[in-house]
Amino acid sequence: MKIKNIFFISLILFTFTFADSLNVRYIGSCETPGYALDVDAFYSYAYVADEWAGLRVIDISDPSDPWEVGYYDTPGEACGVDVSYPYAYVADGEAGLRVIDISDPSDPHEVGYYDTPGYALGVWVSGSYAYVADREAGLRVIDISDPSDPWEVGYYVTPDWACYVEVSYPYAFVADRDAGLRVIDISDPTDPHEVGYYVTPGWAISVDVVFPYAYVADFDGGLRVIDISDPTDPEEVGYYITPGNAYDVCVSFPYPYAFVADLAGGLRVIDISDPTDPEEVGYYITPGLAHSVLVGVSYPSFYAFVADYDAGLQIYEFYGTGIREEKFSTKEIKPLSFKGKKIYDITGKIIKGEKLKKGIYFQKTEKGMKKVLIK
Repeated sequence: MKIKNIFFISLILFTFTFADSLNVRYIGSCETPGYALDVDAFYSYAYVADEWAGLRVIDISDPSDPWEVGYYDTPGEACGVDVSYPYAYVADGEAGLRVIDISDPSDPHEVGYYDTPGYALGVWVSGSYAYVADREAGLRVIDISDPSDPWEVGYYVTPDWACYVEVSYPYAFVADRDAGLRVIDISDPTDPHEVGYYVTPGWAISVDVVFPYAYVADFDGGLRVIDISDPTDPEEVGYYITPGNAYDVCVSFPYPYAFVADLAGGLRVIDISDPTDPEEVGYYITPGLAHSVLVGVSYPSFYAFVADYDAGLQIYEFYGTGIREEKFSTKEIKPLSFKGKKIYDITGKIIKGEKLKKGIYFQKTEKGMKKVLIK
């Protein structure tokens, strides 16, 4: 499950764009010098795998005005990134796995690496191991207990190209392009082995796992919903054909939405409350090619961070339906205006109403959730 807890300081400026969008609005963006292929986040920073431009560190404390604070130019092509603080693990194409110290966001630097035999496309960190989707070399299991000296302890060569991996112990779920979804038992890291698979109709490029389902971004096959309650016999229960090419997916657990990076189809939001009948409830046509998406939940809103290829990092808000918005200035707010009422900040945290400052808040009312914008 890719969803992250992301904390913002404030969000005041909105840009409304109604063309080519539904229930999703643009918040902010940050251009990167390369091609943004993947994104992860930790607290107030987003980490972008920017292909030939390496790893870029972007301050997202104000999502309406993200800006780059640091970078590290990896030796290969940064294709994927997974953050396990204080390190960012980069799948760096022909340069394998790179371990970057991000304890100082303004000065990320490499502390270790392992040159995998294939072409590292994706990485997932769990405990003392990094699991690398290594294209034609399949799944590689790397011991990172000493980040300065990673070393391979096991591997499993999948039948096609391992494009992405997600771990839900004791299994690794590999998006294996033409060979669909592969389920690998990793209970013994030195002997990973396949226990089940499901061949999707398209190209399995990415996967997000929220048990008992695996959600597969299946390129021209759209979004596929696979029941993995029996890992030895995965079966499809539903699907939604997106208008572009589904390249990545992030599920906003525990809320029933799958956010799909759909290349030329932009960002798509799919309601998966009924896994057998997913339906689209929102979208935004991004300016580039939506390669990857990460969701930060600030219920009742959802913030989507999109690695948008030549358009860098794009930030959007999916606000759903039925949310009313009300605007105030700080001068209009009396000290006790919201006392005794449930007020949520942008992270979903309940706060004391009498301490409201500039920013976005949500108030629960009898008619539903109301957005309060204080300037």
